[in-house]
Amino acid sequence: MPQLVTHRALVEEDPERALFWTTKFEKTCVKPLAEAGLLGGVLLQLSPYFKNEGSALVTLKAVLDAVSHEEYNYAVEFRHRSWLDESRREIDPATLEILREWNVANVLIDGPGLHVGTEQTADHAYIRFHGRNYDIWYRGEKENGHRLDRYDYLYKKEQLEPWVPRIKDAELKAAKVRIYFNNHARSKSVRNAFLLMDMLLIDHKSKEIQLQDQFTLGEF
Repeated sequence: MPQLVTHRALVEEDPERALFWTTKFEKTCVKPLAEAGLLGGVLLQLSPYFKNEGSALVTLKAVLDAVSHEEYNYAVEFRHRSWLDESRREIDPATLEILREWNVANVLIDGPGLHVGTEQTADHAYIRFHGRNYDIWYRGEKENGHRLDRYDYLYKKEQLEPWVPRIKDAELKAAKVRIYFNNHARSKSVRNAFLLMDMLLIDHKSKEIQLQDQFTLGEF
C-alpha cells in the first residue's frame, strides 16, 4: 500500500484521503496483478508515527473496510509500540479482533526493537524479517549515508532455528504462509531465504549467492 495512505493519510487521520488512495491503489495495481496471476499478499506497512490513540483505530478500520479483503490477501504491519498489549509481545486484543473480522493478517516480525508476535488473524500468514542491527536502526541517517546500513544484516542459522516451529505452527492455521526477508543489502536476503527453505525442507534450485560489495552506482 502506498505511503500516501500508510504514512500520510493515516498519520494525519484523514479518512477521506486514505479511502481515496486505497481504492485507487487496489483498482490500478492490486486488481491487474491478481488478474495476471502475479499477486501474492498486499502489505500495509504502517508508519512508525501512526499511534494507537484518538480515532486511529477507527480510521484503520475504515481503510480495511474499503479494501477487497475477501478477494485479496491483505496484511498489516504495526510499527509503533502503542499497538502492543501489556505483555509488549502481541498486538492489543481489540486491534486483533478487527483484523480477524476482516480476515487481514497481523504481520509477524523479526527485527530490532520490534515484537515477534504469534497471534494469527487470517487464513493466510505473513512473516517479515528486518535484520537485527539494533545499534543503527533508530539512529538518524546522515545526508550522505547509505539507507542499506540498517538492512545490512545476515541471519545465522541458529537465529532462524526458533522460527522453524513457529512457521510450521502457522502452516497448521493458515492456507498459505508468506515469508519476506527485508535484509536486502548486498543480496543477504536471498542467501537467508535459501537457508530458511533448506531448514523447512522446501525444494529449490541450487544456487550459490555471492554477497555483493557495492553501495551505489554514484562513482560510475
